[in-house]
Amino acid sequence: MAIRSESDASGAVDIPADRYWGAQTARALKLFPQHGPRLPCGLLRAFGLQKAAAARANMALGVIDHRRGERIVVAANALRDGDFDDHFPLSIWQTGSGTQTNMNANEVLANRANELFGQPLGTREPVHPNDHVNLGQSSNDTFPTVMHIAAVLELENGILPTLGALEAAFARLESDHGHHVRMGRTHLNDAVPVTLRQTFQSYGRQVGQARKRIAATMPDLKVLAQGGTAAGSGLNAEPGFDTAFCAALSEATGIDFVPNPVKVEGMAAHDALVAASASLEGLATGLIHILNDIRLLAAGPRAGLAELMLPDDGLSSSIMPGKRNATLAEALLQACFRTIGNHTTVVWAAGSGLFELNVAKPVLIHALLESAAALNGTIAAFIEGALDGLEINDGRMRHYVDASLMLATALTPRLGYDRVAEITRLAEAENLTLREASARLGVISMEEYDALIDPVRMANGGRMKEGKTE
Repeated sequence: MAIRSESDASGAVDIPADRYWGAQTARALKLFPQHGPRLPCGLLRAFGLQKAAAARANMALGVIDHRRGERIVVAANALRDGDFDDHFPLSIWQTGSGTQTNMNANEVLANRANELFGQPLGTREPVHPNDHVNLGQSSNDTFPTVMHIAAVLELENGILPTLGALEAAFARLESDHGHHVRMGRTHLNDAVPVTLRQTFQSYGRQVGQARKRIAATMPDLKVLAQGGTAAGSGLNAEPGFDTAFCAALSEATGIDFVPNPVKVEGMAAHDALVAASASLEGLATGLIHILNDIRLLAAGPRAGLAELMLPDDGLSSSIMPGKRNATLAEALLQACFRTIGNHTTVVWAAGSGLFELNVAKPVLIHALLESAAALNGTIAAFIEGALDGLEINDGRMRHYVDASLMLATALTPRLGYDRVAEITRLAEAENLTLREASARLGVISMEEYDALIDPVRMANGGRMKEGKTE
């Protein structure tokens, strides 16, 4: 492997000749353990957006010449587009401010900018990683800014539209199959009839409310710490840099980012990211309920409830030929469990603010972005592979409804609670139908019984009376 030597204030260090990182990154590779997870590509690409906006702001303020600044922008745009994903070798186990990844970005962009000037990698001239790429910035304000940018992009472009698609999938199921009546179940036992319209409406509303809660965290995420530099005062940043930065970033993304009026708050605390993570945890909690319902309703095909039929995904058991499982539901469940665990990480990491700086930024943003990406991917797969082909087993649902003792609830307004309980106990004890038990007790005519016991009318609610529902 070809090696180049690159020097900085701490001396010379060897670097693979084709790598764009520099001396600081090379030292960090030797210092920190590298067996852990790396920062998501979404965060690295957000660095491209951040560094380009910083260069544009510094050019607009006249503190960097356009000759250097424009080449930094070109290099940063390539980072934004994913061209340098392989040039960020560090794991999340690094300094809690994310300094090494910020330096990694500075070095990659400086080397690429110098390459555009016709210089070999490692020259640090005419573009210097600290003096030019990092001009008016500190890792302490840059990394939290990038955290917010990455979170906004991941949520707005990923999970929020995917949740809209999930809502739409449940709305389609409601429209197509809402007229079917199934047994309601409370405490896992038989209750009164409900319609699939109620079932799918409930799931759709859960998803819709979760989507709104996630969306409600977005305004705070669009408030950026950039301009606070080392400790929130803005030392060494040109006056107006924060406003110019947000204007450049907003123009590049089409998203309205604004400066944090109290920079240190965005550097020492990460409450906005905690709120976003909490909203994802809430979504995961709701999805667990929905997924478990669907798995139970589709359990079978012979020994389970089997009221719903999931599409065949072509997968089977390693030992039981032809066996089919709720694979996509299980994949999404695991993403939900991971999200709940990740939120615990986010909470502890966000609580690690000490004076003017939070010192657990890399693990915090890794956890949040992992949750969003995992939920987004597994929800999309569940929609396409499970919900879009979901079928209804009307015969099985009808069988359960017809056999249920809880249909007797419709007789209560006519006969009273105690007499109806007598009917259900007799039917259960002697394995009779409700109709047979009612006839044996002689408490109601069969004509009136047939008029009152109407599962469809019962499922639509109201007070049952002969021939109608009040």
